[in-house]
Amino acid sequence: MSDTTFDPKAILENYKAAFAPVIKAQQEGVKAIDRVGRYQYAVAGDHLEWSLAQAKLALAVQTPADFVAKQVELTTALSEKLRTRAQEFAALATETQTAFTDAAKEATSKVVDEAKRFEEPKQKFG
Repeated sequence: MSDTTFDPKAILENYKAAFAPVIKAQQEGVKAIDRVGRYQYAVAGDHLEWSLAQAKLALAVQTPADFVAKQVELTTALSEKLRTRAQEFAALATETQTAFTDAAKEATSKVVDEAKRFEEPKQKFG
């Protein structure tokens, strides 16, 4: 008969080790969602500022030529902001992809290491 003792700490440690990659992936997912939300908020803020500037411009300008010139300035400024935001989004996507790739590699290596660890005793007795 097997004389093993019930060790809840060992069981919990095994569960923690087994699910550590999943928890890390969830944390990376939450970080990515947070960053995308902040990015979208910043883009919406840029559009809001542009819209308010357009409204103020329509009320403040006296001549159509002035209106067109100011409108071109505002649109150029918005396009520069959006170009910068697009670069930020590309960087965000690259960083997120790298983080998830690293988490997947770590999880895969842990599984492979555990499989090798359990395979070694079988080869000795087999």
